[in-house]
Amino acid sequence: MDMSFPADAPVVRAPGHAPVAHLVRGGVVEGIHYGSVVILGADGTVDHQVGDIEAAFYPRSAVKPLQAVAMVRAGLPLDGELLSLAAASHSGEERHLAGTRRILELGGLAEDDLRNVPDLPFDPAVRDTWVRAGRTPSRLAQNCSGKHAAMLWTARLNDWSLPDYLDPAHPLQQTVRETVEDLTGQRVAHTSVDGCGAPLFAISLHGLARALSRITSAAPGTAEAKVADAMRGHAEMASGASRDVAALMRAVPGLLAKDGFEGVQVAALPDGRAVAVKIADGADRARIPVAARALERAGVDPALLTAFAGQALLGGGVPVGAVQVVGELDSA
Repeated sequence: MDMSFPADAPVVRAPGHAPVAHLVRGGVVEGIHYGSVVILGADGTVDHQVGDIEAAFYPRSAVKPLQAVAMVRAGLPLDGELLSLAAASHSGEERHLAGTRRILELGGLAEDDLRNVPDLPFDPAVRDTWVRAGRTPSRLAQNCSGKHAAMLWTARLNDWSLPDYLDPAHPLQQTVRETVEDLTGQRVAHTSVDGCGAPLFAISLHGLARALSRITSAAPGTAEAKVADAMRGHAEMASGASRDVAALMRAVPGLLAKDGFEGVQVAALPDGRAVAVKIADGADRARIPVAARALERAGVDPALLTAFAGQALLGGGVPVGAVQVVGELDSA
């Protein structure tokens, strides 16, 4: 594996995505999802690719394990379920809110210090219960609150300013950027703002897979290993009780997986094998079926992945179709 990193930034261009899934209703293709997929072997080389894996793109919340590594490297003393929460896109369950409060408490911080956007819980069932109880959007309920609480504590531990911790020029965010470049092995192509207000760094899909591979295969005791162990050991804190990404980690021994808005999924095994998926139109329904097929091609036992083939397409309340993985990813 070439370790002469970081390399140049990926090129900002319209990605050359390819068909990766069909939406089939009653035997007729009703829709086509385009996307890109990369599969890395244990040695870090590309075993298979579909579409455009080198164009700059936004990994969205799939970058959170990298952000967590940056914070641990900078002295964040979390482990276990609270470190998993620091890397989470959580569902807004009470355990997530309590965990975020605990991180704030440990750092001598308050909910008012958070600068993420107020929101309702991410999980639909949790959100419905929240609304029926007359509760309104809050920063604590927003799915990135654990990360923001951890960012604030990291800033306080390093005597960095708190009110502007989301500024891309802030020492915390510069540390995150340096870690992203270190783990992906490439320079950041562009910086924008994620939905929660944190800086968002454009990398390549290849770089994202490489980063998670390095996190899951890192030596025990490193910041990378601490984050991987925390997320794998507390999958529901990194997502939620009913989330597919938590179910995927429970189903495949040793797997670390993280999803992101706009159809992003990354997953890696302890030996370094990794997959990364970007669905071009951001459709969540194609994300897990395509990722599961990529994991199968990476060598994961197909019997462990049968539950992730995708939800049935209903017509009149009965199954009439499904999302079917197609194209190069489906070929032998």
